Amino acid sequence: MEEPDDMSHTLTVLWTIEPQAAPRPWLACSRCRGARPFECSGKTRLNANGRRLDAWLIYRCADCDDTWNRPIFERQYVRDIAPDTLDALQNNDPGWIRRVSFDVEDLRRSTDRIEEFADCHVTRRVVAPPRDVCTHLEIVLEVPLAVSMRADRLLSAELGLSRNRLVRLEEAGRLTLLSGSRKALQRPIRDGLRVALDLSDEGDRGEIADRAGGILQPA
Repeated sequence: MEEPDDMSHTLTVLWTIEPQAAPRPWLACSRCRGARPFECSGKTRLNANGRRLDAWLIYRCADCDDTWNRPIFERQYVRDIAPDTLDALQNNDPGWIRRVSFDVEDLRRSTDRIEEFADCHVTRRVVAPPRDVCTHLEIVLEVPLAVSMRADRLLSAELGLSRNRLVRLEEAGRLTLLSGSRKALQRPIRDGLRVALDLSDEGDRGEIADRAGGILQPA
């Protein structure tokens, strides 16, 4: 990321993005007799077969409550299972289950149709405040769980800027997203994404900076 000549005018903030709803696989429901969305129940199932274990994450049909067991592993020797994973499975650890339920890539092994949700909660923390009038903004994204929200939608909602304005700023070289991918504004956000915004010519730069830092709530 190109740093402005005078870092005293830069506000650096960390945004932690927490998705609100886990992806829902669409599967054939035997009771409904058709494809239906299934939701994670927050429960696991373990089955012992001699010295080996099978493990599943239990899902329920959103319409009739029928169940589907999502495979976690099959025929694994107990000694080969990480202790923290085994403990999480035995105790239905909510944090572990939440991480697994958001693993879309693994979920694709069971179905090609997955319903994802973009709604997120954003927690802001100022890493380095400007020592003078804020003219530059740097946002670092912390995204611990996979989320489908696009970068332009996130920035528009949280900074109070229209998507067209974001595009104009990007075209003018005043908005940069360092993600390693083309058309980063139109792609889902990822952990470690860094956003640099030059606000020096923006009349509402103070409001934008206040929204970024959480002083002013998004409109």
